[in-house]
Amino acid sequence: MEVASRNTARLEQELGELLERERFDPPEEFAANALVRDESLHEEAARDPEAWWAKLARELEWFTEPAQVLDASNPPFFKWFADGKLNASVNCIDRHIEAGLGGRVAYHWRGEEGEERDVTYADLHRDVQRLANVLKDRGVGPGDVVGIYLPMIPEVAVAMLACARIGAPHNVVFGGFSPEAVKERMQFSEAKALITADAARRKGKTAPVKPAVDGFLGEVPSIETVIVVRNTGADVEMKEGRDLFYDEAIEAADPECPPEELDAEHPLYILYSSGSTAKPKGILHTTGGYLTGVAWTTKYVFDLKPESDVFWCSADVGWVTGHSYIVYGPLMNGVTSVMYEGAPDYPDKDIWWELCARYGVTVFYTAPTAIRACIKWGAEYPARHDLSKLRLLGTVGEPINPKAWLWYWKVIGGGRCPIVDTWWQTETGHIMITTLPGAQFAKPGSGGRPLPGIEAAVLDENGNEVTGRQGLLALRRPWPGMLRTLYRDDERYVETYFSKFGKETYFVGDAARVDDDGYFWVIGRVDDVINVSGHRLSTAEVESAVVSHPKVAECAVIGQADEDTGQSICAFVTLEGDLEGSDELVEEIREHVAQRIGKLARPKRIVWSDDLPKTRSGKIMRRLLRDIAEGRELGDVTTLRDPDVVKRLDELVKERAREGED
Repeated sequence: MEVASRNTARLEQELGELLERERFDPPEEFAANALVRDESLHEEAARDPEAWWAKLARELEWFTEPAQVLDASNPPFFKWFADGKLNASVNCIDRHIEAGLGGRVAYHWRGEEGEERDVTYADLHRDVQRLANVLKDRGVGPGDVVGIYLPMIPEVAVAMLACARIGAPHNVVFGGFSPEAVKERMQFSEAKALITADAARRKGKTAPVKPAVDGFLGEVPSIETVIVVRNTGADVEMKEGRDLFYDEAIEAADPECPPEELDAEHPLYILYSSGSTAKPKGILHTTGGYLTGVAWTTKYVFDLKPESDVFWCSADVGWVTGHSYIVYGPLMNGVTSVMYEGAPDYPDKDIWWELCARYGVTVFYTAPTAIRACIKWGAEYPARHDLSKLRLLGTVGEPINPKAWLWYWKVIGGGRCPIVDTWWQTETGHIMITTLPGAQFAKPGSGGRPLPGIEAAVLDENGNEVTGRQGLLALRRPWPGMLRTLYRDDERYVETYFSKFGKETYFVGDAARVDDDGYFWVIGRVDDVINVSGHRLSTAEVESAVVSHPKVAECAVIGQADEDTGQSICAFVTLEGDLEGSDELVEEIREHVAQRIGKLARPKRIVWSDDLPKTRSGKIMRRLLRDIAEGRELGDVTTLRDPDVVKRLDELVKERAREGED
């Protein structure tokens, strides 16, 4: 115990000294062997952005190569490579089979209970074709949406690629979301089929999935087929004529499924993301442009060499990070990846580092939230394992604070691994701002510079560019991987992203600043979206869930700074009638939200309030609630209908904080 304390103190001292360093240059050996070693790619892309993207697109496998690059005739509905034809599954699998790489491992998969499977590119090729034929036999074709609600098992990648092979856009829902949230996303997209599991495992417990899905299928009449993966072997009820077991279905299916020749602008997937209203946004990505951006960023941001690297993105496939950097990006590049079913602290807090050592992981990509959790658990856990094969680290999902960056660099990377701190969104499709690790230095806390072909800027409210001070992050030129619209909601697409600065400039929704080196420092959301552990949740969606509790009259939700999750959810709740809040009711509301949305949406903090601060027009002033929650000086209250409301709330929160300290 005494030795551990001394080691911790020594590490704290070293990190404190490192905080004085403003920049970290690429190690000489890394830079000498990197795919990108200088600024020439930025210069090439700046000279002719369209020619740059056309060059990258030619690296894909096309049935018909595009002659046209960008169609900007109807902004903001941009089209890329519109006259080309291709298929995502061909780019991810077939071309590697044809190159004789079928025996290469695509995924080292590890189950929560220690089960292991090595899935080769040939295995994927076989199962993807068979599952594609199962879907076709059930009437699923180009343009039909297929829902996917699966844990982190190889079948989730098979399902996505099978959909892509036949031109059926997939709609993957994060396994941590509740059945209610799944139902909503299936209804919005009018899914024709759903691929799910009998049950899911998490930290040694088994949660029924198929029975939960059965509970809402009657409310989604568009779903005609349900395919069930036997993940745990749990006994589940199957409806004749509608339900199929995955293993039985693919065993009986035709082994060959020629890929559909699809237009570059054919929808590849819908992914629902939280917006500033209670209704999730169905972000639509198409095929050719998305694949172009994801293939390039996977290879060059992570400096990947498929013959020698083992890549691990620790995200969930239910989020865009998993789509781009667990499935499409690594597979297009013929890379071997790691996929882990469980949590980072089960069966113990060193499981990630055990797997890094076991599979020889060379490039590791995770979220700042996870890094902060590892810091809390202690450096002794990674110290148990040989992490010497790691050569590059990455972060994603939210800004990373310098101290966490330095801990990651020192403890996990041994001071020899560059870190790529990546900024991007579900909407952008792939990484937009980061450092190219062999060519550029890193600054702890800064994402770096826009990648070649990307034009980012920090603007004031009037659209004027600002330097050295905080403003609004915007993207001033279209890029191939961008979303094309919000599914069946073009008007909301324009209003959300292209109404603030015009139809040529994409409004990100993040605050940021640019320093003298042109490095971007992203500060956080400026709209009503909370970023919890890298997962974006709309305040309106959480508020809607809280208010649906029978004892709640009104609710306002805000995100407040949290050292573990970046932001946490704080709910100001007004109860019905004369009801009074209690610890029991707090847990009741939290559980209610978990059932409506998912556990990650549970408020960490609930503040009982007789009233909420509102303008004379009735708008809740969440800015003031954030000031109260984080103990800041209250801003302007002159526009409030009743300024005393916010003062009473502020006094109440401060009083409770004092009681907590006592």
